[in-house]
Amino acid sequence: MGAFVGVPPVSLGRRPRGAAASSTGSAGAWGVATPPVVSTLSRRSSAARWTAVSTPPAPSSPSTATGNGVDAAFAADAATLEDAAWLRTGSRQSKIVCTIGPKTADVDSIAALAAAGMNVARLNMSHGTHEWHASVIANVREVNARGGVTIGLLLDTKGPEVRSGDLKAPIDVERGQAFTWTVRRDLTELPPFTTDVSYDDFIKDVHVGDTLLVDGGMSSFLVTAVDGPDVHTECIDGGTLTSRRHLNVRGKSASLPAITDKDWADIRFGMDARVDFYALSFVKHEDDVAELKAHLRDAGDEALVLSKIESADAVGRLPQILAASDGAMVARGDLGAEIPVEDVPLVQDEIVRLNRLLRKPTIVATHMLESMITYPSPTRAEVTDITEAVKQGADATMLSGETANGAYPYVALGVMNTVAEAVFAPANAAIDAYAGGGALAGAGAPGLSTPPPAHAGASPLFLPPLEEAVRDTADGRIDLAYAASTLATRLDATALVVFTRVGNYARLVSSTRPRCPIIALCPDAALMRRMALLWGVSAFVIDFSDDPEVTIRSAMDLLRRRGLAAPKDTLVICSDMLVDTGGDADAVNTLQVRRMQ
Repeated sequence: MGAFVGVPPVSLGRRPRGAAASSTGSAGAWGVATPPVVSTLSRRSSAARWTAVSTPPAPSSPSTATGNGVDAAFAADAATLEDAAWLRTGSRQSKIVCTIGPKTADVDSIAALAAAGMNVARLNMSHGTHEWHASVIANVREVNARGGVTIGLLLDTKGPEVRSGDLKAPIDVERGQAFTWTVRRDLTELPPFTTDVSYDDFIKDVHVGDTLLVDGGMSSFLVTAVDGPDVHTECIDGGTLTSRRHLNVRGKSASLPAITDKDWADIRFGMDARVDFYALSFVKHEDDVAELKAHLRDAGDEALVLSKIESADAVGRLPQILAASDGAMVARGDLGAEIPVEDVPLVQDEIVRLNRLLRKPTIVATHMLESMITYPSPTRAEVTDITEAVKQGADATMLSGETANGAYPYVALGVMNTVAEAVFAPANAAIDAYAGGGALAGAGAPGLSTPPPAHAGASPLFLPPLEEAVRDTADGRIDLAYAASTLATRLDATALVVFTRVGNYARLVSSTRPRCPIIALCPDAALMRRMALLWGVSAFVIDFSDDPEVTIRSAMDLLRRRGLAAPKDTLVICSDMLVDTGGDADAVNTLQVRRMQ
């Protein structure tokens, strides 16, 4: 092991305010001990990383959904939620979305997911009835009502799908085997090696030379002829074909409407339940997004619309679709079936980059810990996948089958949480080396006697988008958000406090990637939940007074009661609503530094 021997494991606990940094290194506001000029990788010893995952205690009456002793260790009772949620935010600014399924639908299981790091609960409308999803929504609301956590609700539409028909028995298909796909509806008995397709225009969408993928590539077929209602193919990669398999054509999107009749019914259900986010599947054009947003706004619904980028058509219109959306989800499963698989990481990076310039959240989804549906530990490639998504600047990563029906839902969530924490810990440490007087600081004087070049040595995790790319607007709040972020970092502030009535200011501050937590204070619970996806943001509800000073004092009392700030802690406060304009419509942007009393 050489130089790695004897290096203490990094501590993610927060040091007491005012505690001195080590003379041989530095420790930032979040307690990441940093040996000077030592590779951050050398501090990541330990096979114990996977067990030291902020493990809350098991409840007094464990839920039946916790399938085994190892997984049950991640269950939690309500009393642990508040501390666990806050302490985790200190070292992981990215968020986690968990799909709720049969294994995790009851109240105790949702509380356990919340304690282990879930920020948003996903409802997959491809499965389950409205009655079942309504029970999940009620359970999430109950966990939120207990206090200490804020879990947003995301409704993910099924979207248009092309599927094969029902088979009397599975069909084993080998390479070179001729196979026919038909839209005939008048056949009572299908010939051997033939199945029907659910979509009548399938025969218009495919052409000779196209590659037909079954379930995203589990098996594939080359189109050799299109003859009336029949599409003749030759098997390229064999497998066992069963009923109602998902079909894609490589490089093409089906000419189906983006929002189906089922989707509209599910959206109406979501509106009645007041969910916080909609993930619109198989978006192909920005008009699809505009249609849904207009429908919601006409009904007075402020839920945010995220575009799922999973079709070849969407990739060709990324700037327009992302500009029309409130955020995006990189749905890599179907995306990898419609574009060359080697292009998926490049498209993911571009989506994150564009959304960061637009200051909108991005969720990276699909296959992040796929092996943990079956096994209790991740592959090294999966760990790297999560790390790269977080390093790219994604606001959130998502678990699908891992938490919906996997054997180890809480362990999988614990792994994702720990991996994200591990990304942020050395990133904090790199900046601490400048801010705390470490070996990277200005020579010959404590702290920053000589300021380093802009962002020198800093992790991209805590960098805003490139300066020249963001000056495309006259909105003065952006400059204020940058100033607040820089000031909070330089002052080693305990928190950056934002007052917001609609969430835009919190989103702008989040986009600047400050290295301290962002406390967003708002007047209603629905807005608080809609901020659950924003990078680094913890939102709370307070009453806004006509007197700005009363509002600030109320906020400081809240932080004190919750243990989020202590006497003598420094807070940076920014808002466009803390100055009484005497009825003047023009807002006054303010930036303040306060010391907790």
